[in-house]
Amino acid sequence: MEESSDNSDALSFTPLGSGQEVGRSCHLLEYKGKRVMLDCGVHPGLHGVDALPFVDFVEIENIDLLLITHFHLDHCGALPWLLQKTAFRGKCFMTHATKAIYRMLLGDYVRISKYGGADRNQLYTEDDLEKSMAKIETIDFREQKEVNGIRFWPYVAGHVLGACQFMIEIAGVRVLYTGDFSCLEDRHLCAAEIPPVSPQVLITESTYGTQTHEDRSVREKRFTQMVHDIVTRGGRCLIPAFAIGPAQELMLILDEYWEAHQELHDIPVYYASSLAKKCMSVYQTFVNGMNSRIQKQIAIKNPFIFKHVSTLRGMDQFEDAGPCVVLATPGMLQSGFSRELFENWCSDSKNGCIIAGYCVEGTLAKHILTEPEEIVSLSGEKLPMRMQVGYVSFSAHTDFNQTSNFVKTLKPPHLVLVHGELHEMSRLKAGIERLFQDINIPIEVHNPRNTERLELQFRGEKTAKVIGKLAERMPENNKIISGVLVKNNFSYSLMAKDELGSYTSLRTSSLEQKMSVHYSNSLRLLIFNLNQLNDDATLTQNVKVKEMLKKGSVTHVISVFGGKVIVSYYGNDSVAVVRWESNPVSDMYSDSVMAAILHAQSNPVPDKYLPSSSSFPPLTTALEGMVKHICGDEVSLVSSERGLLACFEEDGRRLPIEGNPDGPPTMGGDDPMDDPTTSHLLQGLTEKFKQIVTTNNEFDHLDDMEY
Repeated sequence: MEESSDNSDALSFTPLGSGQEVGRSCHLLEYKGKRVMLDCGVHPGLHGVDALPFVDFVEIENIDLLLITHFHLDHCGALPWLLQKTAFRGKCFMTHATKAIYRMLLGDYVRISKYGGADRNQLYTEDDLEKSMAKIETIDFREQKEVNGIRFWPYVAGHVLGACQFMIEIAGVRVLYTGDFSCLEDRHLCAAEIPPVSPQVLITESTYGTQTHEDRSVREKRFTQMVHDIVTRGGRCLIPAFAIGPAQELMLILDEYWEAHQELHDIPVYYASSLAKKCMSVYQTFVNGMNSRIQKQIAIKNPFIFKHVSTLRGMDQFEDAGPCVVLATPGMLQSGFSRELFENWCSDSKNGCIIAGYCVEGTLAKHILTEPEEIVSLSGEKLPMRMQVGYVSFSAHTDFNQTSNFVKTLKPPHLVLVHGELHEMSRLKAGIERLFQDINIPIEVHNPRNTERLELQFRGEKTAKVIGKLAERMPENNKIISGVLVKNNFSYSLMAKDELGSYTSLRTSSLEQKMSVHYSNSLRLLIFNLNQLNDDATLTQNVKVKEMLKKGSVTHVISVFGGKVIVSYYGNDSVAVVRWESNPVSDMYSDSVMAAILHAQSNPVPDKYLPSSSSFPPLTTALEGMVKHICGDEVSLVSSERGLLACFEEDGRRLPIEGNPDGPPTMGGDDPMDDPTTSHLLQGLTEKFKQIVTTNNEFDHLDDMEY
C-alpha cells in the first residue's frame, strides 16, 4: 500500500476488516506520516488465518498506535496474534475493564478453538495471550494521552462494560471512531456520550442500517413471554449469549421476572459459561462504569448476585431432567456449551431457542433464523430442526434513529460507515444523505469496502507560539522577530537560541573549525593584507611569548572581523592557523581570511613599502578631521570626563563620540538631547577609526619583537 507523505494534506482511511461486512473490525488511519490502527478483531464465522483482518495490505512495523474499543472477539480477537506474531512495534491502549475481560474471554476462545479440533489453525496460544498483556496499556475515560504527536482520549460508548469511543487528533484534525455503541441506557450500562467537540471525520458502525429498535419495555415483555411459553409447555429454553454484556442484561431481566412469578420458582435458570464466576466478579469490580441505577442498588445489595439464576462451569454439572432456561456461550452457536445444547435439543418441538443479539453471516445462529428443516452438527451429522426459534434483539448497537441523531448533533463534514452488511450500510448511507439534505447540512457519507483506501483532504494552518525573551515585548507592525523555530510533532515554538535548553530537551553546542596554511613572509605584511578585508585586524601579543617560543608555540594572535575569526601566527614554523566558530557568516569570513593569507604569501612586499604609523596624523587630529568631514567644519572635539565630545557651534550640542553608544547626548553638560542617531554613528566610526590607527601604530613595534 502506498504510504502517505509526512507533509501531505490527505487523510487516508482503509478498512482492513468490517468494511461492508460485520466481523474482524480493523481499520488504518493515516495522516501527516502518523498511522493509527483502530481495533483488531477476528471474523466469528471463519477460522484460522481466514478470520484475520487484511493486515498484509499494510506495513505493520510502521504503525504508531493501536486503539481497542471493547472486548468482543470481532474487535480484539486478533490482538495477541498482532502483538506476538508480527513486527508491530507501536503502543496499544484500551480501558481498564476491557483489559480485565480481554484476558478471560480470549483465554476461553483459545480453549474452545482447541476443543473444536482446530489446533493446527490456532492463531495464537495461551502463552501468546499472556505475553500480550504486558504490551497493553490502559486509559481512563476522558483521559488525554499523546503518542508520537497523536493525541487521543476515550468517551463512554455503552454497548458493553468498558466499551469506548476514541477521539483522535493529528495536526489539528479530529477523528471520532465510535466502535460499537448504543445511545440508550439499559438495565446496567450508561448510554454513549456525545463528545463536546465535533470531529472533522466520524467513523461509525452501521450494524442495523435503517432498522428501528422496538421500545425496551415491549422488547422485554416479548422476550419473557417467549421464555414463559416454552418452559410452561415442558420445554427447554436455550438463549445463546456472549459471556459478558448481553448475558448480564438478560439475567437481570429473568431474575426479576422469576421473582414476580411464583409458578416458575421450581424451573431452574442457568448461566452456562466456563467464565461464569469470573465474569460476575469483573462486573462487581467495575460497578463504577455502570449507570446510576446499578450504583444506587449496589449500596443496598449487589444486583449481580441473582436469586433465581445459577451458574454452570461445565456440562458435567448440568442435569438435563425437565423444563429449564439456559443462557450459554458463545452467542452465535459456533461451538462450546451453546452449540452442544442446541444439537441435543433441536429435534424436540417443545424446546425453543431465542436469539437475543446480532448474528453474523456464516454462523449457525444466522442460519437457523431462516427456518431450515435440518442442520449439520459439528461432527457432520444431519439433525432435524424442530425446535421453535425466536428473535428478540438485545444487541446494544444503535438503530437508525440513534445513529442519525448522533450524527446530527456532531455535524461532521465527513461520515465513514463501517461494521455493517453491504445492503444495511447502503440503506443507512442513503437515509443519512436524505436526512441531511432535508435540513440543509452538508455532509459526505462514505462506505469503503475492505482494503479500499479513502482519502479526504484537509488543509490546516501552521502557527508558531513565541515564548521566552522574545515574548516579553509587544509585537510591532513590520518588525521582524528572529529566533529558533522548534517543531515538536505538530506544534511550533519560536524562541531565542540561548533558551533552547529551558523550553526543550535540545542542547546547543558550537563547532570550532581550524585550518592551517603555510606562511613564511613578515607579520607586518600579514596584518596589512588582513586589514584590506575589514580594517579591523587587531594584533594581540601573547604575554608568554618567550616561554611559548621555547615550546615552539604561537608567537602572535590576530583578531579579524570583530573576533569572529582568529589567526594564530607561528613565526618559527612559518604556519598561520585560522580558527572560527562554524556558522554561515563566520565560514564566509574565514574563506576571506584564508584568501588574504594566501595572497600575502604569494605576493611578498618588503616591509619598507608598507604604511607605518608616521604616515598617519595624531589620533585626535585624525578623529576631528573625520567628524568635520561628516558633520561640517563648525564641529570641534573637546575632552571631558565622558571622553571626547563633538561640539556643534550652531546649536550647542555636545555629542559623545566615545563610550556607550546608547548613552544620551548632552547640552552644556548634562541635559539629555534627543539625537541618539548622530551620536551612535559617530561612536561607531570612532571605534573603527581607532582600531585602524592602533593597528598601524603597532606596526612600528613589530621589528622589535622576537619572532
